[in-house]
Amino acid sequence: MKHNDPKLLLQSAPLLRQELTTPGAMKEVWLALLPTTLASLWFFGLSALLLIVVSIAGAVLTEWLFTDKDKRRMAIGDSSAGLTGLLLALTLPPGLPLWMAFLGAVVSIGLGKVIWGGLGANIFNPALLGRAFLLGTFPIAMTTWGSPSGLGDFFHLQSSNLAWPFMHGQIDALSAATPLGLMKFQQQTTAISSLFIGNTAGSLGETSAFLLLLGGMYLLIRRSIDWRIPTAIFLTAAIFSLAMFINDADKYPSPIVTLFSGGLLLGAFFMATDPVTSPLTPKGCWIFGIGVGFLVVLIRLFGGLPEGMLYAVLLMNAATPLIDRYTQPRIFGRK
Repeated sequence: MKHNDPKLLLQSAPLLRQELTTPGAMKEVWLALLPTTLASLWFFGLSALLLIVVSIAGAVLTEWLFTDKDKRRMAIGDSSAGLTGLLLALTLPPGLPLWMAFLGAVVSIGLGKVIWGGLGANIFNPALLGRAFLLGTFPIAMTTWGSPSGLGDFFHLQSSNLAWPFMHGQIDALSAATPLGLMKFQQQTTAISSLFIGNTAGSLGETSAFLLLLGGMYLLIRRSIDWRIPTAIFLTAAIFSLAMFINDADKYPSPIVTLFSGGLLLGAFFMATDPVTSPLTPKGCWIFGIGVGFLVVLIRLFGGLPEGMLYAVLLMNAATPLIDRYTQPRIFGRK
């Protein structure tokens, strides 16, 4: 064989490999969440910053403690733990005590990820599992909301953030109901412009519909998430809410209010599309998204809480293995 002849590379399957890596996928989500994260700092100031830092620190520390020494660098380096902490922080109210945010991050990684075998083996979305734990354990703190203050009061820290562990913190006098709470309990509709811009009370990352749509479109353009899941969620939620709105417009919110309020956009783009806890097949993604969209509206309108995205995604996470089982394409040559 001559020296200028091409060299043959012999290797075993798989011969085709994707260029996308776990750190690369995490980086895409970090970038998509950047506008929403900055908006949370604008609206809620130092309280939002501390909650985000504490939540990320709790998640990373838990990942580090429960990972083998020889795998710690890889586990921390893929930034999945930090992303879980950020996602959890964006679902928290701005006045939540910092120690609760830290505890929620520990539960997110410990019970939502490590106990199942680590990254890629968990059944439930870790960030939502941590929020479910906090909501069930500390319901008052998790449903106490503050009004957005703007960048002018950035250094105003809510006194409840510094409450001692397992002690009742003082709640600031300035509080407000979320758009979903106003509609469910007082039949008051929030202006679409406020929902779109984000000048409303709520969790850190659910106020600005525009920035959440911007981040979601970035992920779709980059093909970092399956478009079928958010599309199915939006269509199902819009159709269901439209039917209820037509039935009683004074009692039930319009489809636009349904889509732009609460955690629906945050959950549809960043939680439900988690590749580990969502179906693998195209048909399964449609079923998963339809289930989430139906459950979130059902819980919002007929449940005890004004928000239902948390439980809608977790319930469909539990159904994902069954969906995958019955939507797998048949093996060639078999009936």
